[in-house]
Amino acid sequence: MSIKTASAILALASALTLTPTLGATQSAGSGPVAFTGRDLEYTVNGFVLKGEAEITWEGNRLRAGEIDITTRNGAITQAVAAGNVYFVTPEENMRGDRAVYQTATEEVVVTGDVVLTQGRNVLTGSRLVYNLETENARISGGANGRIQGVFYPEGSGN
Repeated sequence: MSIKTASAILALASALTLTPTLGATQSAGSGPVAFTGRDLEYTVNGFVLKGEAEITWEGNRLRAGEIDITTRNGAITQAVAAGNVYFVTPEENMRGDRAVYQTATEEVVVTGDVVLTQGRNVLTGSRLVYNLETENARISGGANGRIQGVFYPEGSGN
C-alpha cells in the first residue's frame, strides 16, 4: 500500500467517524460506518467508492456501482450513488438508477426505474423522495407519467 493510499484511507476513516449524522438512527458516536468497494479514490472534496460499492450504518445500507461522497470540515454532506442503486433501511427497500442523499435534510432522492417496497407493499415510479428522519415518501412519474402500487392490508392472507 502506498503512502498516498494509506493517507486517503485515514482521511476517509476520519470523515466517516466525525460525521454527526448519516441516516435517521445515526448519532455522534452511536455506531460504526462500514464501507466496501473494489477501488477507492480520495479527493480534497471527499472520496469515491467504485465497483460494487457499499456503505452501511445503523441498519441502513447504500449499495451501487459507484458512490461519490462529498465531505466538508470532516463531515459527510452528500452521497451520490449511480448504477443499480439499492438503499435499504430497517423498514423500506428502495431501488433505482441513481440516488442522491443529503445529510442536512436527511432526504434521499432516487430516480430512474424506481421501486419502493415495505413488506409486501410495492410502489413504482420514476422519482422518489424519502426522508430518513420522518419516514415520509413522495413518488412521482412512472410508466406514462403514472405511479403504480400494490398494498396489502394488515392481517390480509394474500
